[in-house]
Amino acid sequence: MHNVLTIDVEDWYHVCNHDGKPVVPQGPKQVRPNVERILTLLAEYDVKATFFMLGSVAEEEPALTGDIVNAGHEIASHGYSHTLVPLLGPDKFRDELRRTAEIIGHQTGCRPMGFRAPQWSVNGNTPWALDILHEEGYRYDSSCNPLPFVGDPRGARNPYSIATSGGAIIEVPPMVTPSLFGNLPTGGGWGFRFFPLGVIVRTARTLNQAGKPAVFYLHPREMDPSGPRLDLPALQAFAAYGTRTDAEGRLRHLLQTFRFCTMKQLVETWEVA
Repeated sequence: MHNVLTIDVEDWYHVCNHDGKPVVPQGPKQVRPNVERILTLLAEYDVKATFFMLGSVAEEEPALTGDIVNAGHEIASHGYSHTLVPLLGPDKFRDELRRTAEIIGHQTGCRPMGFRAPQWSVNGNTPWALDILHEEGYRYDSSCNPLPFVGDPRGARNPYSIATSGGAIIEVPPMVTPSLFGNLPTGGGWGFRFFPLGVIVRTARTLNQAGKPAVFYLHPREMDPSGPRLDLPALQAFAAYGTRTDAEGRLRHLLQTFRFCTMKQLVETWEVA
């Protein structure tokens, strides 16, 4: 069983504030050196990953998508502005999808087939989003997180097909760990750095033994524990940045322990099965 490592390609300040809109402060960009650190680590273990690219980042760093694709990785869409999908509404959501796909297509020669919403914001409040994704030619989505507050804690924990008005689309949720307290966010973000590594590894092995993939996610800023941070309320700062430790050591352990493929490869296999 192959697992999937996904990277949400956004800069250190792409954190939704209390209005759910992106904050864009003055200051240096950090995304390129952090993505380069990830690419170097993946090359060391000959692992291919899926990079969910923000259209605005691709526009500002036009060589970055080429570097990722030339290393054999998949480019998918993370939208353009990092605005939550419910705030965009159907028309602006479609516009952002098209704008990002055009940028990525121009830079790489290949339009994305997968999408992930900022802050897992495709949910029951956006019944139109998956219809639009299918209409725009997307084959899979990875925006529905089976967690409280940011998703549906009763949602499926493994890839599944969703019927849209135009046909089916594959939903690929991130890994969570079931517990007496509900699902724990062990697949990425603050939970990936906070919970014991043994819990994360056991969860992935349990999934693999059942013939299911473990889907991990990472932000480039997590490779830089000394990097800049937004001045956020304590709880939001913890959710966005977690502790001041980087994820590299844990990521290296996973790359040594498990087998990985891209999200595209996983979905193609899943559709055949």
